[in-house]
Amino acid sequence: MVAPKFSTKPKICYRPIRPSDLETLEHIHTKLFPIRYEATFFHDVVNGCDIVSWGVVDSNRPDGRCDELIGFVTARVVFAKESEIVDLLGYDSAKSDQTLVYILTLGVVDTYRNLGIASSLIKEVIKYASSIPTCRAVYLHVISYNNPAIFLYKKMSFKCIRRLQGFYLINGQHYDSYLFVYYVNGGRSPCSPLELLAAIVSYLRSGFKLMAARLCKSDDRKISKWAKCKESHSLVSPTHNKRNLAVECTGYDVV
Repeated sequence: MVAPKFSTKPKICYRPIRPSDLETLEHIHTKLFPIRYEATFFHDVVNGCDIVSWGVVDSNRPDGRCDELIGFVTARVVFAKESEIVDLLGYDSAKSDQTLVYILTLGVVDTYRNLGIASSLIKEVIKYASSIPTCRAVYLHVISYNNPAIFLYKKMSFKCIRRLQGFYLINGQHYDSYLFVYYVNGGRSPCSPLELLAAIVSYLRSGFKLMAARLCKSDDRKISKWAKCKESHSLVSPTHNKRNLAVECTGYDVV
């Protein structure tokens, strides 16, 4: 792609999104996304109500617009057990305190694309998620035809976990979505088939070892009991024959 031309070299700066950004934030969302967001969403973003966000500005932008948003990312912290990807997490996903960071929206205005801004915003989200001890992953949805976004997340080491049929409804038409996940703080996906097979083999081996140990212990008991029978034979009256002795010892072992 052709690099954008600027009258002055951009000076990209990152800052929190503020209430004064409300109108610009709504305008950029309307221009970039086919989905229409409710007014409450934008109010929650600019006021930090259960939503974390990062804004981007060009401090060298002319015409007094040096503090106007040119990009942003919004995200929310959710409980893992209440999320749609709880089955895609490791063994500790059912713990009540495990959390995830869900990226809601990410956008950069056309003029400022291909400058690494989107990548930097994603890194900020990952850094934030990693700073939360209970957080196990960052995840998001991408509409199936958004190839640039799909390429970006793959480049950022997100894993495409599944395809969701008809996830989006836009202008009366359904579109599929890809679910991407980036694991943090030891979070991981469930065992792969190969890992599951290895776990089963390990389990069977441990079971065989336990069974062998019990058999050895049982043999030791039999030897010990036979020794006791031999010892008791030395106290038996000489009138007892070997057959009677064998019956007595057999009866003793069965008990």
